[in-house]
Amino acid sequence: MKMTGFFILVYHLNFINLAENCPNYHMNYPTIELEFGSVTILENFMIAKMNEGILFDISKNETLLEIGTEVFQGKPYAYISHRVNSYAVDPMVYKQSAKFPNLKVIAVVSDNEMTRSLASTVEREFYTDSNCFQVFTELKNATNWVQGKLSLQITK
Repeated sequence: MKMTGFFILVYHLNFINLAENCPNYHMNYPTIELEFGSVTILENFMIAKMNEGILFDISKNETLLEIGTEVFQGKPYAYISHRVNSYAVDPMVYKQSAKFPNLKVIAVVSDNEMTRSLASTVEREFYTDSNCFQVFTELKNATNWVQGKLSLQITK
């Protein structure tokens, strides 16, 4: 991770500690701004929005995996890709993600039919546990699904 990303991460991790002591914590989730998009950190999952036109490749995925490892510190967590912008995804990122045992669930959210179709067919094939990879049209449905999947993972 580049040093600027590291400082942003440290700043936002400190913000998480401060936010937990605030009465409106659940309304103030921190967002980490990256060169290629942003990541919002919630209690046990993260929601990423990538910038228009990027190639989401292994190096960018590594940055997100490092954030997940640092923030969730060994606890099971989920990743939601909220695809509000159009960009390309190297499907090898899913093979890389499968090597991180605490990343238990991946969801893709898009209102674009073609994006959902590609995620459902091509991207899902590259993720080791296709039962923990799902595609949605609405973010709310994705968050409910990942919460349910994570609760099953925690009780195992």
